[in-house]
Amino acid sequence: MDWTVEARNEFEHMPADAKQLVLAARAELITATDPYHRGIDADASLPHWITIRPLASTNPGGPHIADLAGGRGWLIFTFIRRHAEPQITVTDAFWA
Repeated sequence: MDWTVEARNEFEHMPADAKQLVLAARAELITATDPYHRGIDADASLPHWITIRPLASTNPGGPHIADLAGGRGWLIFTFIRRHAEPQITVTDAFWA
């Protein structure tokens, strides 16, 4: 998983408990076969504190948002399907 400079700075300035949730969400994303399409019960295998959805319903293949802790924070990420090495890039991170 890669981070834009801005997203990495936001992550670095989060409180310790928020960083732990972000790192747990990261683990969920990088171990998924496809972080965008997870089937009919998309969030069934995720912990109760994370949901993943497209950032814009009109662009289901575009950036996605991982809502953390009931909306207290989020990660906006893109997923590039590459055969040899899939790529996830976090473009925005936020914690309230």
